[in-house]
Amino acid sequence: MIPLTPSLAGFRGIRGDVLVAVKKGQPISAKDLAAGFGLTPNALRRHLKELEHEGLVRCSREVRGVGGPVLVYSLTDAGEALFPRAYDETLSSVLELVRLQRGTDGIVELFREKWSRVASDANEQLSALPLPERAQLLAELLTSQGYMAEALGDGDEALLREHNCVLRSVAEKFPEVCAAEEQFLAEFLGAVVERRKHIASGASCCEYCVRERESGIGATRDALTSKTQ
Repeated sequence: MIPLTPSLAGFRGIRGDVLVAVKKGQPISAKDLAAGFGLTPNALRRHLKELEHEGLVRCSREVRGVGGPVLVYSLTDAGEALFPRAYDETLSSVLELVRLQRGTDGIVELFREKWSRVASDANEQLSALPLPERAQLLAELLTSQGYMAEALGDGDEALLREHNCVLRSVAEKFPEVCAAEEQFLAEFLGAVVERRKHIASGASCCEYCVRERESGIGATRDALTSKTQ
């Protein structure tokens, strides 16, 4: 079942929920969407047709295993624009100046500092938490910043997904932003983090595989705290 989140601002009821579900699952079929809402595929298609008519959703055919192509839905550029993004042009100009003055390392350090400040209030909650709970805490933190994140897993492994990138167009110009994010995730979780999917490279989400490491999180938490002081 597809986990749903509150509707988008400006959209009431199921239409906003459908946009969020398409954003998180794209490309996704009407059948899979319907299962998440407890509706029939035909009922879901009516809402999808409306959103398609408004230019927010597009439909295409996709081959999935044996059998004929399946109709799948994804967001158009106008649909993507409904989700939180940073001030792209202004931020790009600032980062270009940072790059000229301090090189790519300057951009990475700038965003490492930004993430460290965001995480400072959560540091004390990390002590003695198992990895899945740390990952869940991180997903909630990222969601509060507009990333529509979720965490799955148990034991010494977890999967972290970000379904929205608030810095998408900026990250395409400055890959250092993504490098800084990956470093931050590893530091926050005190774990080994490996990116498997990347929105800036055309994927529907950023997906990270997270594995526990022997060193624990104490030293990492202290390092994050010192960066914010």
